Amino acid sequence: MSKIITQIDLPGLPLYKRGKVRDIYDFDDKLLFVATDRVSAFDYILPDGIPDKGKVLTQISVFWFNYLRDIVKNHLISNKIEEFPKVLQPYKEILEGRSLLVKKTELIPIECVVRGFIIGSGWKEYQSNNGVVCGIQLPTNLKLAEIVPEPIFTPAIKNDEGHDENIPFAKMQDLIGKELSNSLKEISLKIYLKAKKYALEKGIIIADTKFEFGMLGNEIILIDEVLTPDSSRFWPKETYAVGSSPISFDKQIVRDYLEGSGWDKNPPVPSLPQEVIAKTAEEYLRIQNLLIS
Repeated sequence: MSKIITQIDLPGLPLYKRGKVRDIYDFDDKLLFVATDRVSAFDYILPDGIPDKGKVLTQISVFWFNYLRDIVKNHLISNKIEEFPKVLQPYKEILEGRSLLVKKTELIPIECVVRGFIIGSGWKEYQSNNGVVCGIQLPTNLKLAEIVPEPIFTPAIKNDEGHDENIPFAKMQDLIGKELSNSLKEISLKIYLKAKKYALEKGIIIADTKFEFGMLGNEIILIDEVLTPDSSRFWPKETYAVGSSPISFDKQIVRDYLEGSGWDKNPPVPSLPQEVIAKTAEEYLRIQNLLIS
């Protein structure tokens, strides 16, 4: 098993932000994104990482950034260490394969979620709200994991506790304006449809996903990560069936273990057994090999 990198230390370099998975360093008009092997679940960072997870997320994002350039520009400058600032060259070994040099943008504080199937929080809202999800009326006879008549755009924001909160599109328009909201909705749906078609040819169903965008001047820029197992729900086409929760190519294994462990979802966060870590790592690599082949 590969060495697990949960902490990145680049002494003397300006740390911009430390997220649940990524450490971000500031280079004036550029940022360095470094994806660690940390894994989070239920809004907690777990004590154990998943080997090579950061590399998988990075390589998948690079693929999608390039594949989707015809729809929207993105923040990627380079994923090649030799093209990074000279001050980063001594850290080549730790940065290789898990880091991106990107343009610094002004973050748009909305998570742009697209759902093609009814699952997760969308399913819960659908059941409790007479078939309405984020203000969108869906047919009332849908079953768990069923495809929706056409993909729906269901934006979200971070509330005060740090959880994602689904909001109606009208609220998004109130927060950031109608013109920008309409543009983000259109772009998000176009990205999803193109990616969904590509993935289906590889035997993968993209059930839902979320995008983040920033502004660079007056231009909308796709940022952060794109269509990875951390930001999307990927299902194997061969085992998919309506009416049951499909197998996922992601950290669902981790969530399932924690749900069944008796943990009350308060600190301290339990450690993961080696078999759960190994199986999760296998699933991350599997989705990378299927998508980028």
